[in-house]
Amino acid sequence: MPPPPSEHPARSSGLGRRSFIGLLGAAAIGAQAPAARALEPSSREGGEAAASRQAFLGTYGNGIISCAYDASTGALTRQGGFPGVTNPSFLAAAPGGKALYSLDNGGRQGAVRAFTIGTGGALTALGPARSSGGANVTHLSVHPGGRYLLSANYGAGSVAAHVINGDGSVGARTGLVQHTGSGPDPSRQEGPHAHQIITDPKGAYVFAVDLGTDKVYTYRLDAGSGALRPVSEVRSVPGAGPRHMVFHPTASYAYVANELNSTVTVYSYNPATGALTRGDSRPTVPGSGPAVRNYPSEVAVSADGRFLYLSNRGHESVARFAVTEGGAALRLMDTVPSGGSWPRHLSLSPTGTLLFTANQYGNTVGVFTVNRDSGALTASGPPFATSSLGCVLPV
Repeated sequence: MPPPPSEHPARSSGLGRRSFIGLLGAAAIGAQAPAARALEPSSREGGEAAASRQAFLGTYGNGIISCAYDASTGALTRQGGFPGVTNPSFLAAAPGGKALYSLDNGGRQGAVRAFTIGTGGALTALGPARSSGGANVTHLSVHPGGRYLLSANYGAGSVAAHVINGDGSVGARTGLVQHTGSGPDPSRQEGPHAHQIITDPKGAYVFAVDLGTDKVYTYRLDAGSGALRPVSEVRSVPGAGPRHMVFHPTASYAYVANELNSTVTVYSYNPATGALTRGDSRPTVPGSGPAVRNYPSEVAVSADGRFLYLSNRGHESVARFAVTEGGAALRLMDTVPSGGSWPRHLSLSPTGTLLFTANQYGNTVGVFTVNRDSGALTASGPPFATSSLGCVLPV
């Protein structure tokens, strides 16, 4: 969901969360015309076009947009989409890429739903939307086994699990856990706000990151019943506001972007017990910090585990960190402009050679090539003009 005005004092307008969403939706509709513009794909030797892959954009007010992208340059071309879903600000693909899952915030409670992916990225609704059990669902992920869909309700401060049926549709809710507690920031941490739910690389434990309680919760997903069983929890620095987490691909560490104090924290991970232990935190912008408040959002790690990327809202940048000491430490190397305003999300392509940013207020996708040796990012042409974005998912 888009953040409430209190999340970003410089942008506060006194509007409530739902009114703010409505304004973003109107802006997104107004951005429909430029959404059809695409970067011109570059030619290869002999004039052969680069291979094309699929990407999906989760928007505020304009449903899901499907695009093709040049696998070499990242150049995007709009193909179509599915407008009949409300603020699908986060998306996830099924293992194998035959189904797409999205949020749907059209009701008092959030919902999750499934789509089949057809030729040219065409989306067809697959079964009904299913209630996530709480208001303002903000994140979802597919368990690596492909049998369960996990979701986090920001407004309610709860996390849920749904069974995935054999045809890929979303079935009954099998688990719902309510977080309790608060943090020291009275405007942002008055209660629990579950912002993310993911699984460790081996699929053994599930982790919920809660901005409101300053905690990361560990759960075990019962493979038979789909219930979420609490295992342990770890506190962040008070007032940090943990938002999103990513695991190192091979080492026993995880990295958490903290929205409220503009840091990223290293956590050591015990794969035998699911327990996380908090380590050092590092600023996400260089020097003494930006002149405006900064709110980190998404984190991603390169497939070889050598580099971490983080999106900075306010600083309007993507930070590149070197992962050092076998995964135990981070060193900020540089930042590059995100290609638009308020980079809510970023993602690496499956090949790891491209990075995309979803700029919520800028209504753009920033496209970057990734140097595999240094991890450096280079803008690949001008940003792609589209709607107000929650995420970009290359598949």
